[in-house]
Amino acid sequence: MRDTTPRLSPRPADKVLTRDDLLARRQALRAAGRRLVHCHGCFDIVHPGHVRHLRSARALGDVLLVSITGDSGVAKGAARPLIPQELRAENLAELDCVDWVYIDPHPSAEPLLAAVQPDVYVKGREYEFNDDPRFRAERDAVERAGGRVVFTSGDVVFSSTALIEALSASADPFQGRLAQLAARPELEVAALTGHMSGWRDKRLVVVGETIIDTYIFCDRPEVAGESPVMTLRPVERRTYDGGAAVIARHAAALGARPTLVTTLPRDNPTAQELRLRLQAEGIEVRAIDADAPIAEKQRFLVGAQKVMKLDLVPQPTLDAGRHDALLNLAREAAAESGGCDAAIIADFGLGLLTPPMVRKLCRTLRPLAGVLAGDVSGRRHALRSMRRLDLACPSEVELRDAYALHDEGLPVAAWRLLQETRTRAAIVTMGPEGLIAFDRLPDAETPGGDPYRPRVRGEHVPAMTPHATDALGCGDALLTTATLALCAGAPLVGAAFLGSAAAAVHAQRLGNPPLALADLRQTVTRLLAARLAWAGTDAVRVVTARVRAAS
Repeated sequence: MRDTTPRLSPRPADKVLTRDDLLARRQALRAAGRRLVHCHGCFDIVHPGHVRHLRSARALGDVLLVSITGDSGVAKGAARPLIPQELRAENLAELDCVDWVYIDPHPSAEPLLAAVQPDVYVKGREYEFNDDPRFRAERDAVERAGGRVVFTSGDVVFSSTALIEALSASADPFQGRLAQLAARPELEVAALTGHMSGWRDKRLVVVGETIIDTYIFCDRPEVAGESPVMTLRPVERRTYDGGAAVIARHAAALGARPTLVTTLPRDNPTAQELRLRLQAEGIEVRAIDADAPIAEKQRFLVGAQKVMKLDLVPQPTLDAGRHDALLNLAREAAAESGGCDAAIIADFGLGLLTPPMVRKLCRTLRPLAGVLAGDVSGRRHALRSMRRLDLACPSEVELRDAYALHDEGLPVAAWRLLQETRTRAAIVTMGPEGLIAFDRLPDAETPGGDPYRPRVRGEHVPAMTPHATDALGCGDALLTTATLALCAGAPLVGAAFLGSAAAAVHAQRLGNPPLALADLRQTVTRLLAARLAWAGTDAVRVVTARVRAAS
């Protein structure tokens, strides 16, 4: 029998279909038993939110159809659409996740949905509780034909209309998002200042590897005479306490009382100096003896530009007895005075915290810590072994690598983490795009119902600094600050906002020094005032009054 399954051409121009061709391909697709996923919109500017939305949709079936409202049907103002329909269709056809594109002459997708009868119709999360009669008609058309409506959720939310308006006003859409956040009651200056004041004397236990971060500043590089390799001449050397040690230093500088549980080599001058340095800052150090020296990561810089990194990371050889000793140190530190306010498990992937060890730490610290948080770094991490946390803080790359979910929507990966590890919330960092704070929807695990319904909600917090001087340690600053914020009663979005502000402060400094509470307070109030200034003069007066009251 001849195979009637549609052949998907790699040529973008062949993806843009006429109505007759679309319906014929749909019929052949149905006969082959393959699933059609359908997205519809204006797509005047194809932005990162669109791309993530479409990639998430494509994962739900075999073929993705994207229909766009034709020029005559767009009702978004006199100057819209900004891009003619043919060019909008071509833009979408260039995306590898899009299989078919159709220009719909109608103002609503209802007639097309009734004709095509997709198996899955995907809309953004903002439509989940939308009572607009046009969307109700679209949903009815899909469900009458046996299809289902799925809402994507949690990714960075952009709006083409907002972007166009922002561009026309020479404004930054990220500033607009921060202005929206700043207007929320839980992010008022007084509320955030109250949380920061609540960090004082919080007992925090930090468990993880200690690292020495070394910055070697070099003169202008030259090309070697014997072969075309770069020659560096060191002129200055600076060292910083890194790994779990800098998390403890951040906590102490923010007003908490941290205890660092780690491994340190015996009779080692560098280790002794580190102990004295941390103790002088109010950090209690409890360490088991290690045979290997402290791991060191050297970064060679020319000016402020890093040109090479050298990892001097000896493989730890801790036997079962010393692993048990480390676990007992963590238990004793957390159990003092009836329990600690928070505990952080920091796995930097150097081999100290093996997956079984991480699971034991979580079981041990969970009943003793008011807030239990965890973070990972590097490729050899134990993120999936961190159980029943209140907060996990992986990067998007670390999260996707842990579950091999590289093409699915970020909410899918976040849900896998929350569900498998029974973690309450996650802050997923995305570099220059900022972060998304995820937690469970109330009915996330209700049995039955639509298997494609959203299970997590996400709050996007844009990066609060346009250019990072040095990204090293930003994640540690965020983790420490967000954990203390949760300790002080902040909601998840408040903890994420303060964590993002802490990362912004840290990103403006070279190296890995501890945060200063005064710098964080100043940054938060400045950010709120600046973002609300973007929103309008009335908002400026409001936030100025709040800043004065908080002061």
